[in-house]
Amino acid sequence: MAPVNPELAQAVGRALGERVVSARSVAGGDINDAWHVGLGSDTELFVKSNASAAPGFFEREAEGLRWLAEARALRVPVVRAVGEAPAFLALEWLEPAPRMPGHDEALGRGLAALHRTGAPTFGLARDNFIGSMPQANAPLECWSEFYAERRLRPLLRRARDAGVLPRALAIRLEAVAQRLPELSGPPEPPARLHGDLWSGNLHRDDAGAPCLVDPAAYGGHREIDLAMLRLFGGAEERAFDAYAEALNLFGAGYLGSLASAVERYA
Repeated sequence: MAPVNPELAQAVGRALGERVVSARSVAGGDINDAWHVGLGSDTELFVKSNASAAPGFFEREAEGLRWLAEARALRVPVVRAVGEAPAFLALEWLEPAPRMPGHDEALGRGLAALHRTGAPTFGLARDNFIGSMPQANAPLECWSEFYAERRLRPLLRRARDAGVLPRALAIRLEAVAQRLPELSGPPEPPARLHGDLWSGNLHRDDAGAPCLVDPAAYGGHREIDLAMLRLFGGAEERAFDAYAEALNLFGAGYLGSLASAVERYA
C-alpha cells in the first residue's frame, strides 16, 4: 500500500489539533486517493485527497454532507476537517458491517424522509461537483427549466465540445430538452437530493444500517435519486416499495402540489 504523503498527514493533524499516528490506503473510487487515518487520541478517520482537485472541491462535498445530515433521515459521515493546500476531506470512519435485517426497507424509508425535508428551490446556493465535473446549481423556480438549463444542456455542450456526441443525437436530445415541461409530470416541491445516488455512494455503518456518502447535493425532483438507484443498482425492490409506502403515509407535504396539478389538468 502506498504511504500517505507526509504533507497531507501534517495538514490533517494541524486541522484537528492532533497527531496522525497511522495511515493506510483504502478503496475510495477512481477520482481521489483515500486513507484510513488514526490519530493520537485513537480517533479513526476516512481521509480523501486529490492533488489536482479544483478549488472548493472538497468544501462543496462537505457542505453537501452537512445539508443531508440536517434532514436526520439517513446517516452520513460527520465532517471532521477540510483542507485546500493540500486538498483533503476528513470524515468520521464508518466501519461497515453486514447488512442489518430490513436494510433495504430502512433505505427506502430514509430516502423518503430525506426528500420530504425539501429544499428552498430547485438548485442550491452554490455550484458544486458531480464526480470531478462541475455542477451548476443556480436556482430556478421550475423543475423542467432547471433540469434543461442546469443539467441536460451543459452536459450536451460538454459532450459536443469533446467531440463524443454525434450531431444527430445532439439534435434529438435538444428536442427532448424542449419537451421537458410536458414530460416532467405533475409539479412537485423541490426534494432534498443526494444527487449522485449510485451503488458506490451507498455505505453501511457498524450496525449494518444504510448510509449516504459522496453527494452531489441540490434541490431537485425526487425521481432523480430513484432513477439513479434503479439505473446503477444498489437497492432491491423492497427499498422502492418502502419508499412509496412512506410517501403515501407521510405525504401531506405534497398536497399543495397535488392541488396545483388538479387545477392545471382537471
